[in-house]
Amino acid sequence: MNTRSPIFNFSALRWAAAAAAVFAAAGCVNTPPASSTDANAGPAGSAATASGAPGATATRPTPVGASVAGQARTFSTQLATYTSVSFDAVPGWARDDFSDSWPAFLGSCKVLTGRGAEWKDVCARALRVDSKSSTAIRAFFEQEFSAYQIRDDDRKPDGVVTGYFEPEIPGSRQYAAPFIYPVYGQPEDMLFADARKLPAGNGTVAARIEGRNVVVQTGLSTRDMGAPGLYALDLSAITRDTLDRKVRLRIEGKQLLPYYTREEIETKGAPNAKVLAFVSSATALYEMQIQGSGRIKLANGDIIRVAYAEQNGQPFRPTLAQASNGKPRSPVKVRGASIELDLDDGDDDEDVGGSSTNAIRTRGFTLARPTVSGAVVVPGRRTVGPVVGSGIKDPSYVFFKESASPAGGPVGAFGVPLSAGRSIAVDPRSTPLGYPVFVSTRAPGTGAPMQRLTIAQDTGGAIRGAVRADYFFGNGQQAATNARRMKERGQLWILLPRGLAVASAAVSSAIRTRGGPAGAGLPQCLVPTEGVCVDD
Repeated sequence: MNTRSPIFNFSALRWAAAAAAVFAAAGCVNTPPASSTDANAGPAGSAATASGAPGATATRPTPVGASVAGQARTFSTQLATYTSVSFDAVPGWARDDFSDSWPAFLGSCKVLTGRGAEWKDVCARALRVDSKSSTAIRAFFEQEFSAYQIRDDDRKPDGVVTGYFEPEIPGSRQYAAPFIYPVYGQPEDMLFADARKLPAGNGTVAARIEGRNVVVQTGLSTRDMGAPGLYALDLSAITRDTLDRKVRLRIEGKQLLPYYTREEIETKGAPNAKVLAFVSSATALYEMQIQGSGRIKLANGDIIRVAYAEQNGQPFRPTLAQASNGKPRSPVKVRGASIELDLDDGDDDEDVGGSSTNAIRTRGFTLARPTVSGAVVVPGRRTVGPVVGSGIKDPSYVFFKESASPAGGPVGAFGVPLSAGRSIAVDPRSTPLGYPVFVSTRAPGTGAPMQRLTIAQDTGGAIRGAVRADYFFGNGQQAATNARRMKERGQLWILLPRGLAVASAAVSSAIRTRGGPAGAGLPQCLVPTEGVCVDD
C-alpha cells in the first residue's frame, strides 16, 4: 500500500525528497578488510567441519563502482547505513534453531535463483545442507553470507518491530444484508505509467494507451489532444516517487487522472472490478487490506482465501486513535508519501485485542474506528440503505485476488507462502525481499528476548522505515492477539551473499547532517528490483 493522492503540494514533495537525502547516513566505503580473514567468517573451520556444510565460496570479481558484500565495511542508501559485523556479535545468533527458518529460506530460493549468479550459486549449495541440523545450517549462513547491521539515517540501530496475521472474517458470495461491503479484485480500467519515463516538470502532456500502459508522446502539444487515441496527462497531479515507480491512472473523457480514492470507490463503486465476496464489517475489511491477505468464511464453512493484487495508488493515511492528552496513540513521522511508526516506549497497550468499540491495533498502529459506517455503492446491486460510506478516511485502497490454499501460510508480496514466526514484512527500500534478516527484539506480553533468523518475504504500505520489521504470526485468535500486542524496540542484521553488488552509488566526500548538503549519488534501494523498489 504505497503511493499518492491526486491533490498534492509539489513544493512539499521537493522539500521531502531533499530532506530524505539530507537525513541519510554517510557515503559508501568500499575498502576491503585489512586482514585476509573476513570479519564475518565465524569460528575458524566451522563451515568446513559442520555436517552437510558447503565448501569454500569461489572468489568472484568485484563489480565496478559498487559496494560488494563481504568486502565493504559500510555503505549507505538514502534511508539506511549498513555496517559489517561478525556473526559472534549478533545477539542470540548462536542460540537460534536455524532449522525452523530453513523452509522459509528455501522457499525464497525458488525466486532468488533468478536474481543473478550469486543467488543461483548460494541456493544450489543450500540444497546440499542437512535441513535437520541447526549446526550445519548456521555454518552455511556463516560461510556464504556477510552480516550487516542496519541503522537508520541518523545512525540509530533501534527501530520498531510489530506483528501481523492472516485475519478470518465472515462473508458471502451474494449481496444481501448484513454482507454489503465488496471485496474487489484488481480493476480492469486501472492503467500504469512508468514514472521514470515521464517528462520533467508539471505541465500537461499527450499520451497514448498501449494495453494497460500509458506512453507519453514526444513532440506533441496540448493542441494535438483532439487527435484520436490521445489523452491529456497533467503531470502536476501525479507523484513519481512510488517504490515501484508506477503511477496508477484511469481515463475520464480525454484525460488521464490518478486512480480513485477510497471515498470515490465507496460512493461511485468500482464498475470494472470483479467482486470476490461481500463482508459484513467495513472495519474488518479495512484491517484485512492493511494485513494484505485474509480468509473469508462462508456460511457453509467454505473458505475464500485472498491475497494482495494491487493498490489504488493513494498514500496510506490511517486515522489514528487519540490518547487522553489529545495526541495520537501511535506516534508517527511522515516522509513524503510514506508514514512511519515512531519509536515509542510509552504504554500503548490499551485495547490491543481489538475489543474496543473506538480503536483497534493493527501492524503497530492504533486506529480510530469510524464513528459512522453505512452502505457503499456496489455496481449492479440495489443498495441496502442510504449510501453513507464506511467512514474510513484513509484514501488508500487494496484490491485482492483469490488465492489457492497452499499447505502453508498466505502468499506474501515476494510470491511465496509465509511461515509463521519466521517470515517478516519489511520496507523493500532498505531490506530487499527474499533476504535473510536476523531480528533481536522482545516477545509480546512477556518481554522475553526474541532473537531469531527470519526471511523478508512481505511488505505493505504500513511498513516503512530502515530498521522496521513486522513478524507474521500466522492465523487464528492467538496469532491475532500476539500480532496486535506486538510493538517493541528491535535491531536488524541483513545477511548478504558474499560478492553481491549492493547500494551501487558514487562515493561522496560530503558528510550529510541534518540541515546540511545531501551526499551525492545515494540510491533509494539497497538492491533494486523491478516492480518492488527501483531507482531512477
